Parts: sequence; structure tokens; C-alpha cells
Amino acid sequence: MTEQDRLSAFIEFMDRGNGSFLDMIEQEAIAADVPVIRKSAGGCLRFLISLSKPKRILEIGTAVGFSALLMSRTADREAHIDTIEKYEKRIPVAKENFRRAAEAGECNMDVPGRITLIEGDAGEVLKELGGGYDMIFMDAAKGQYINWLPDVLRLLNPGGILVSDNVLREGDIIESRFAVTRRNRTIHSRMREYIYELCHNPELETVILRDGDGMALSTRRSLAES
Repeated sequence: MTEQDRLSAFIEFMDRGNGSFLDMIEQEAIAADVPVIRKSAGGCLRFLISLSKPKRILEIGTAVGFSALLMSRTADREAHIDTIEKYEKRIPVAKENFRRAAEAGECNMDVPGRITLIEGDAGEVLKELGGGYDMIFMDAAKGQYINWLPDVLRLLNPGGILVSDNVLREGDIIESRFAVTRRNRTIHSRMREYIYELCHNPELETVILRDGDGMALSTRRSLAES
């Protein structure tokens, strides 16, 4: 185990967790081979939501609803989350998890309409949405991040936060495109383009966290700042 692995394990050990209900949802997802956000990423989301207190949150990539429930549990009770998912097999699982959360009184789900699940391809859905989001969490098809960015910026409020998960591709991002497997080269080049845009777009101020699979945190500047 490397020193970085030991540090990550230590930090995860210190994490207070998300409560028994979300721990159950997480374990069910892992057992079904459905990816969920890492503990470090979940801790980062909790911190950002507690700090910025967003009223409208957009998630791109619902999966089974774990991260949407995590964000709902942390956000103020009047906050609302829109979450987009296109994979038909995961949509009913997410809906059932939202129902179970409401029934259990978890995650502030006693507020009607707290989470809205939008079914469809994110690229199409984003074009139809109106703006005014205080936080956007991107955790879907990594090769599409760069294509979604123009609509994401349109939807994000000045001063809002964009969270992009899995941007370092488990370290592959620093390799030459010829060093990664052929099937991953398109995602590799698009993610590099996406990171460059996050770091050089005058509308954004971005920091990239190395822990886990990498997470980019961006805030959209006001017109006066940019």
C-alpha cells in the first residue's frame, strides 16, 4: 500500500458516514455493480452544500439515487434537486430508493417534491431546462462532460458551484493517449479538453482535487469579475 493509499484510508476511517439508511443504499448498489461516489467525494459534497446552502441543485447521472439522497440529507429543507438519468434499468431502482427514503423519514424527504427525477438523455434534457441552479453535480458519461459544458454554464448561477467527478481517470489522464487502451482514447482526450476548459474559461475559477479518482470544483464568476 502506497503512502497515498494509507492517507486515503485514514481520511475515510475518520469520515462520520452518511447514516444507516444511506449506508444500506450504498451497499445494495455495490452488490449490484452500480458505481456510487467515493466516500471522499461524498464528504466534499456534504461540505460544499453545508457551506454554500444551494436552493436549486442539478445532478447529471442519478444511477440508483445515492448521491441525490446524500445531497438532500445535507441541504436545507427548502432546497430542491433535479436529477437526470437515461439508463432505463436504473430509473425504477432510483424511484424506489426515493420512496423508501420518504417512508423512512430520511434525507429531509418529508418535503413533497424534494427530488425530481428527469428521465432522458442528459444532452437533450439540458437544452430544455431553464437556468437558475446554485450547484450542478456532473457524474455521468465522462466523455460527454465537454459537450454538456455550454448548457451547464448557461444553467449555473453566477457564484454557483460546478462539481465534476472522476476527472483524473484513476491517473490515466496524465498519460499519453497512446498509453491508454484504444477503447478509452476518446474519453481520455475529451476529459483532457474538459479539464483545460475548466481551468482556462474566464467564466470559471477551478481547483482540481487529487483524492480518489479526481474531482474538479468550479465556481462561475459574476459578469463583473469576468
